[in-house]
Amino acid sequence: MKAIIFDFDGVILDSVNVKTEAFKELYKQYGLEVMNKVEKYHLENGGISRFEKFKYFHKNFLNISLNNIQLNELANEFSNLVFEKVCNSNFISGAKNFLEYSDKQYLNFICTGTPQDEIIRILNKKNLTKFFKDIYGSPTSKETIISIILKKYNLNKDDVLFIGDAMTDYKASKISGIKFIGVENNDTKFPNSTITVKSLMEIKRII
Repeated sequence: MKAIIFDFDGVILDSVNVKTEAFKELYKQYGLEVMNKVEKYHLENGGISRFEKFKYFHKNFLNISLNNIQLNELANEFSNLVFEKVCNSNFISGAKNFLEYSDKQYLNFICTGTPQDEIIRILNKKNLTKFFKDIYGSPTSKETIISIILKKYNLNKDDVLFIGDAMTDYKASKISGIKFIGVENNDTKFPNSTITVKSLMEIKRII
């Protein structure tokens, strides 16, 4: 083990619900049925960027194709709704202690569906930037981010672990050929063979 790649929401901060409520708020005007579909899709597809979700919601639930201006307006409104609430979210069990441990042992990276400028602002505000060698967010895909990290830091696939809470994270790690550990939650059912933890400090004994 030489490096650990962390997702963010649901892995470091308990902030998934903040974003769920923000999506619901933005689609409340279209009625309860649409709002429920938005909530269900979001929870079943954690880790996908909000831009892709907005395009999916509008096309599939409202039969509307968003242009770039509309998409950016929605994304800005979403960011305004969630930034402070994400920053005020609690840490996932064991996350802060595990970051302090892994910072001394491994190269640490962030790989998240949150826009890159926003995740940098959040990490700065939470005083967490110091724990990470590099920070990556959307619009770059997680598979591409992993590839960039492997190449930039000359890492073998066997030397890298991805810690995530969603199937998007699991699939990205499998496509990229790196190890994966899932953080348990009520919304994601990982394949039976997947190593999962309730507290990030459990990972210390696993690796």
